[in-house]
Amino acid sequence: MPADVHPSRPKGRGELRDQPQHTRTRRRTSTPAPSGAQKRPRTPSYRHLFHIPGTRAFTLGALLARLPMGMFSVSAILMIAPARDSYALAGAVVATGLAATALVAPLTARLVDRHGQARVAVPATALALLGGLSLIACVHWNAPNWTLFASYAATATVPNTGGMARARWAHLLKDDPAALHTANSFEQAADELCFMVGPVIAAFLCTSLFPEAGTLFGGIVVLTGVLVFAAQRATEPPPSGRTAARSPVRAPGVPSLLAVFLAMGAVFGSLEVVTVAHADARGDASAAGVILGLQAAGSCVAGLAFGAIRVTRSADRRFPLCLAAMAVLMTLPWLTASSTGSLLALAPALLVAGMATAPTMVTAMSLIQERTPEGQLNEGMTLAVTGLLGGIAGGSALGGWMVDHGPGPATTGFAVPVAAATLALALSLAVSKRRPAVFRTPH
Repeated sequence: MPADVHPSRPKGRGELRDQPQHTRTRRRTSTPAPSGAQKRPRTPSYRHLFHIPGTRAFTLGALLARLPMGMFSVSAILMIAPARDSYALAGAVVATGLAATALVAPLTARLVDRHGQARVAVPATALALLGGLSLIACVHWNAPNWTLFASYAATATVPNTGGMARARWAHLLKDDPAALHTANSFEQAADELCFMVGPVIAAFLCTSLFPEAGTLFGGIVVLTGVLVFAAQRATEPPPSGRTAARSPVRAPGVPSLLAVFLAMGAVFGSLEVVTVAHADARGDASAAGVILGLQAAGSCVAGLAFGAIRVTRSADRRFPLCLAAMAVLMTLPWLTASSTGSLLALAPALLVAGMATAPTMVTAMSLIQERTPEGQLNEGMTLAVTGLLGGIAGGSALGGWMVDHGPGPATTGFAVPVAAATLALALSLAVSKRRPAVFRTPH
């Protein structure tokens, strides 16, 4: 019988199988690669982020738009207090603006999600600039006090540019959790940089040029930044349109996370007040700005370092660890102030304490991104910022009360940030037992 000319044809039942023929062909073997040559997961790189087309331009616009965020409050105080001879009035006007922002910002973010960043951000910023110009005019021409409150409240329409930048990264890197972690770390470091440099610029402009210079300069810069940011349409997330979806504040896992944001805000608000009070008690109130700047610098450096490493734990598992580190490091300023009372020693303590801030905030924002439903990301992240603002206001009030009425010396006020960080940790541990819905790839 002739050999089968189709050796690859399968044999039917009952047919004899061909016997394997032994040949002298060399048997292929796979040699295991050396351990050092094994493929490793890609390490996140900032260079990789900015090789993506359009990212450099929108990042530049976002940085310009965020820089005045650290200027407006200081500029308003330095403009209003000398003109009306009342720091109480200046502080009340700023507090009113923060309250208005807490109410208006989520609504602005909802419009951004529905209609797109460019269509909403530019007119909202223009309206906020008009509020700033109105404040300058009312102070300059000695208008009634109520006009100051109304004018500064109008600035609350300024959009959350940091949230919009994070939404762009989430859109561009939705399939690359490691790169999104790096991008979130960069954005947090940028936030810290703006809040570190902004007050310094505001104080210089208002004291060296004229009292209205800080507010005027800040308004022009934020409008320029938003225009540059909005012009980058290629990287803009698509608008979701009108939707019947409920607010992200009601999404599973978000309310409990916002409670943690409140406690974290109390850490930052109380730390600022008690540091200023401590420096003033030591006869050098002007040093408070430099010392707090070191705290922001520590956070900025830690944020950049955190983004350059490859994280192995999910965000919900990292979050309690970050909060625990914050609670521990916040004891350093308290112990230093209580034991030495030296501003020179307090400065490095705050620098080290600040290093827990950025990793904690990056992880918290990652959780917000994971738990916010599709098409509502700007609103979800703005709600987180609103929670922080509320916590900052409450922490400032509690820290000030502790300085004035607390037991022992003024240094006991540094116990408030420690207590607030511990509360944030306890809240995160209480809710970590429940696994909320996740709308995006955990990172």
